[in-house]
Amino acid sequence: MDYQDYVELGLKDDGNLKVILKGSVEISTHAAEKVGVVSVVYITQSVERARQKLEELTAKQAEGDYYMVYSCPLDTDLSALGHYPSIEIAKADLL
Repeated sequence: MDYQDYVELGLKDDGNLKVILKGSVEISTHAAEKVGVVSVVYITQSVERARQKLEELTAKQAEGDYYMVYSCPLDTDLSALGHYPSIEIAKADLL
């Protein structure tokens, strides 16, 4: 599967929340070293709004930024799911 396949899975219209995460590598203001940061940047129940916002974000993303959209069920402990909203930032990304 490629990036667009994963985006379409995340946008699946199943009545769940759509959550857009941003992964990036930034310089820590405290330690002056690179750190991986994952941020929740947008939440909606609308598939079209999520699609539009993801397109806006990716059109202007800085080098090294990564965006992904997930469908999240309501009233659920997301850590109990087989896969929950997350972005991996590997040690190599921080070098």
